Amino acid sequence: MSDTSQKPGDTPTGAPTGRTNVTKKGGGDPAGRGRTTIADGVVEKIAGLAARDVLGVHAMGSGLSRTFGAVRDRVPGGGDKSVSRGVKAEVGEVQTALDLEIVVEYGVSIADTARAVRENVITAVERMTGLEVVEVNIAVSDVKLPDEEDEEPESRLQ
Repeated sequence: MSDTSQKPGDTPTGAPTGRTNVTKKGGGDPAGRGRTTIADGVVEKIAGLAARDVLGVHAMGSGLSRTFGAVRDRVPGGGDKSVSRGVKAEVGEVQTALDLEIVVEYGVSIADTARAVRENVITAVERMTGLEVVEVNIAVSDVKLPDEEDEEPESRLQ
C-alpha cells in the first residue's frame, strides 16, 4: 500500500516545491490600501513658494490683492493666505492645473521669467505631491519699476 497523502508544499505529483503557501495579511501593497487627497490650498502654497524663488519675480497677485493681503497680514491669524496669494489651483485625483498672477522686476525678460516660474512650479508640485501638473498659466499683472515704492508697507510696531 503506497502513501498518496500530500504534504504542505508538495506539488500534486508529490514532488516538493521548496516553498510553502503563505497568504499575506492585508492583501498586497500598503500603498494601495487607502486614498490620499491633497487640498487645493496645499498645492497653491507649494506653487506660490516655488514661483517666489525665481529671480525676477517681485510679487504675486494683482495690485488690489496685494493691498488687501498686506492688511490681512497685519491681522492676527490672517497671514496664512499670503503664501498662496496670486495662485489658483484646481486639483483632481491625479492631476492639477494652476493659474499664477505675478509682478516682475523691470528689466528682466518676461518670457524667460515666466518659463523659469513654470519649470520651478511644475518641479516642486510634482515632487512634493506626486500629482501630474497639466498646465501652469501665468498672467503678468504688473512690472515693478526701480523707483516705485512697494504697495505693501513695512510692518511697524506702535
